[in-house]
Parts: sequence; C-alpha cells; structure tokens
Amino acid sequence: MIDVHAHFAEEGYEFPAEWEKIEAAGVSRVILAADTLEHAVWHARFAKTHEGAFFTVGVHPSELADFGRKTVEALKETAADEKCVAVGEIGLDYHYADPDKAAQRAAFEAQLDAAEELGLPEQIHSRDACADTLAILREHSGRMKNGFLMHCYSYGAENLEEFLGLGAYFSFGGVVCFKNARRAVEAVARCPLERILSETDSPYLSPFRGEKNSPANIPVIVGKLAEIKGVSLSAMTEAVRANAARLFPKLK
Repeated sequence: MIDVHAHFAEEGYEFPAEWEKIEAAGVSRVILAADTLEHAVWHARFAKTHEGAFFTVGVHPSELADFGRKTVEALKETAADEKCVAVGEIGLDYHYADPDKAAQRAAFEAQLDAAEELGLPEQIHSRDACADTLAILREHSGRMKNGFLMHCYSYGAENLEEFLGLGAYFSFGGVVCFKNARRAVEAVARCPLERILSETDSPYLSPFRGEKNSPANIPVIVGKLAEIKGVSLSAMTEAVRANAARLFPKLK
C-alpha cells in the first residue's frame, strides 16, 4: 500500500520504531511532502536511508515569509535527488484571516513553472480557494504535462469534474472515515477509480479522532475507499498502486 502525502520532519516521530510500524502495516511506499525548503532537505536525508521513502520539494502557501527566486533555485537543486518525485505541496490557502493572496498566487505560479522545468508532477494544496486555484491551473494547463495531485481534496463532488477536466488526480485521507464526512464521501464516489490515491497527511487528520496520524493507518483509509467505491480491498490497493506509478513514475 502507498501513502502519497505525509510529513515527518520535526513532527516528533520516533525512528526506527515508527518506520517499523509502517512497514508492518503493509505500507511499502511513503511520499514525504515538503511545506518548507528545510523540511524538503530533511525528508531527502530520510529517504536516502529508507528504501520505501520518497519526497517532494515545495513551499506551502502559509510558509512564504522568505520566498523568492533563491528559494526556487534551492528547491530545484534539492529536486535533483533521484528520490524526489514531485513539486509540492504548493498552492493556495485562504482559510486564515487576511491572507496575502497576491504573494500566494505568485509563489504558486513560480513553483508550477519550476515543476514543468524539472519534468515533475505537482502536489497541490488548496483550501478555501477553489476558484483561484482553478483559474491558475487553467492558465498553466498547457505546461502541466506531468500531471498533478489535488492533495487531501476538500471541494466536494460539485467541483470534481472541473479538476478532472484539467487532468487532476485526487488523494483522500482519514477524513473519509468520519461519520459526518458526507462531502468527502460523495467526492470519492464520483471520482473515477483510475484517479484515486490514498494519503494520511500525517501527523494530521487521523481516521481515529484525537490521535496522531501515521502512514501505518493507510490500510484503514484504503479499506474505506474500497467500501465507498464498492470494490474489494485488493482491487482498491491495486488501483492506488497503478495510479501512483502513473502519476509519480520515479516511485520505484
């Protein structure tokens, strides 16, 4: 099984015990998503010593204080590592009061351009910013030839077709296991099987409320995805494997 989006850097996990738990759960691949340059470098070092670990490079829209041309160049250098599979997580986040929307959009577009230059897909974070995210993706659609993932997709079934039309893949996490997760469940039900991926967003959004999340919970999430789609666990596991291999060809 595969977790396409998790965070380890400075999150308080105890290794090697945590990695052993992940492997024991049957999770063979984990993509560690960056939110800062420093965390991308941390994940790169971790991936060098853990066969099933891969990583992304990118700056989260809420972490742009020092973002600039030098940041993008440093991200490109880090992305030269053979285990870097994507640029992310990048995008827009208008959830908190008074976001600097212009700065977020500029950083998002600069990193989309970097991904195209690097020949890598993108992992996209978008919260409370659906219209602007779609607008930017449409503007860049001719250059996004390597595909992109809507990480922790939250915009419901009503917007899914628009993202699908631009070539999106969608990853779903522990939220689909919540009893009140109607919109997330509807989105999974509408999403084509060949575009679904599994993630935890660890240490956040555990399927078990109040607990720290871990990629070891991927079997729970994949089981719920299979239930929603009306397919067997083995069929969902194989679909996620095939989708991940298609979107992230460096995920050996």
